[in-house]
Amino acid sequence: MKIPTSTIIVTGGASGLGAACIRAVVERGGNAAIFDLNAEKGQALADELGKQVIFCSVNVIEEESVRNGIAATVAAFGEIHGAVNCAGTGDAGRTVGRDGAYPLERFQKIINLNLVGTFNVTRLVAESMQGNQPTTADGERGSIVNVASVAAIDGQIGQVAYSASKAGVVGMTLPIARDFSKLGIRINTICPGVFMTELMGMAPQQMIDGLAANAQFPPRLGDPAEFADMALSLIENTYINGETIRLDAGMRMPPR
Repeated sequence: MKIPTSTIIVTGGASGLGAACIRAVVERGGNAAIFDLNAEKGQALADELGKQVIFCSVNVIEEESVRNGIAATVAAFGEIHGAVNCAGTGDAGRTVGRDGAYPLERFQKIINLNLVGTFNVTRLVAESMQGNQPTTADGERGSIVNVASVAAIDGQIGQVAYSASKAGVVGMTLPIARDFSKLGIRINTICPGVFMTELMGMAPQQMIDGLAANAQFPPRLGDPAEFADMALSLIENTYINGETIRLDAGMRMPPR
């Protein structure tokens, strides 16, 4: 898969790691579709980057919303060749804390967005990709990159919902790769550590330094451009499939 001849959807593409992916696609000559609910940021980024980018107001947990975004992307650029699923959020709370048991409604909300939303986009994008003309002699039609977290493996105190949702993303990677084997579509998952996004940039420096201390080398937080490089590398490298990759400078999160 070559980025200059591809169209890539990025969920959560209006900011953070998703926006870095959008910029990287454009820099490499590809087309990109921002799927996000933040219309102000999403449209501003699309306007900044020009005709290679469109913004689609998409709620990843709603089938019709995702289908409409896919249709708009196909109408603008033709086929969809790749997707990076960055959309998600976190929540903090112990399974049983001072105020009692962790609310089931909050747990279900995080699972729904981070896991079900990722699966929803994955299945619908792949449905579109299966009709593509193959781009390689092997018959490749598409490549999907899902985003989990090191919390899927090193979940900290208070991360029960977030860790469970991201572990689900990891757990479905290989079964989906097997499901897609006859379609010519690959899927891989990235487990990022802590990256210096706009949101993290608002944190106290003491907190940032403490998080960076968990990395081995380099001893710092990740640059979103480094995440984008990995995501696009997974799209481009035809022989990597069904894998989960930590991108965290050797970071292992402590219990708290």
